[in-house]
Amino acid sequence: MTSAAEVVVVGCGPAGLAVSYCLIERGVSPVVLDKAGQVASAWRGHYDRLHLHTTRDQSHLPGRPFPGHWPQYVPRAKVVEYLDDYAQALGIEPRMNATVRSVERYGDSGWQIGLEGGETIGASHVVIATGFNRVPHEPRWPGMETFSGRVRHSVDYRNGSDLAGRTVLIVGMGNTGAEIALDVLEHGGRPVLSVRGPVNIVPRDILGRPTAKTALLLGKLPPRIADPIGSALRRLAVGDLRRWGIDTPRMPPLAQLREEGRTPVVDVGTVKQIKRGNIRVVGPIQAFCARGVELETGEMLDCEEVVLATGFRSATDELVPEIRGALDPRGHPPGPFLGRGFEGLHFAGFDGYSTGGVLRSIRLEAPGIAARIVA
Repeated sequence: MTSAAEVVVVGCGPAGLAVSYCLIERGVSPVVLDKAGQVASAWRGHYDRLHLHTTRDQSHLPGRPFPGHWPQYVPRAKVVEYLDDYAQALGIEPRMNATVRSVERYGDSGWQIGLEGGETIGASHVVIATGFNRVPHEPRWPGMETFSGRVRHSVDYRNGSDLAGRTVLIVGMGNTGAEIALDVLEHGGRPVLSVRGPVNIVPRDILGRPTAKTALLLGKLPPRIADPIGSALRRLAVGDLRRWGIDTPRMPPLAQLREEGRTPVVDVGTVKQIKRGNIRVVGPIQAFCARGVELETGEMLDCEEVVLATGFRSATDELVPEIRGALDPRGHPPGPFLGRGFEGLHFAGFDGYSTGGVLRSIRLEAPGIAARIVA
């Protein structure tokens, strides 16, 4: 079966909802598709203790601020509630359980969206809003099949309620790995963090002020001024962690975000527990064995659980193979538009290079995408 639409939005998370809002404001009702059964499925699936690391006033979507009495750092469950209310207030009725398999050029000025099951939809404009976290990155090591414990990606981790008394190896110290280690500890487990390389760490608040707000101010300054200030604040607030097994990159936190799209670890208590000896830091894994892992140092580490906090791939080129040569070095769309030859194709929610967080970037870019569609 083939149908037609003026605009199709692929993804019903924050980016898809934001662009839909801006389109509806301009008199266009898009067809919104999502592979899950509910709005904002990624947020529903995150671990329980997650809070926004950016402040409430900077993290809302277009036209609808977070309620003023909500916490400064909005918890995951409240974000889900907000996104549900956002969709309902707009009257958006997305097609759920609609898995997009392909987006291909159709004719001279259109695109064809292929769905699981064989249905196709022709559209003048397609907005890809599937986000950074579409496909979990799950590395493999020799001997994994011999391990007697459980190995799972962070996408399947909710909380540590069943981990009391167990040694849990968390692989990767991004924001997710650092927080899961803290969660395991708070539930009575013994967390061990496997860290491969240097890590930029900043506290969520510095001297009572949200670091996210300080970063926005520094982002207005030339890098030659902002980067040394950011590095000095990091040294003041976090210090030298080499004695605990964590090196600091030479690249300042803001430069790493700006140039590589890598968000610093926003610390909410993990560093304190590392310094107290309650969370151990080790190096990379060499191989698995029946009772645990062998580290690259040669040490054998016994553990009952392994959580892979190894990130995700946006994998947009798997949906739209034509864009493969136009992606940035990290495999993401370099902006909302790819330029000549890709007219009618738009991307929302892939700006991981700006200060203030992805939700703020979505709020700022969504009106421009809608304006380009509805000229």
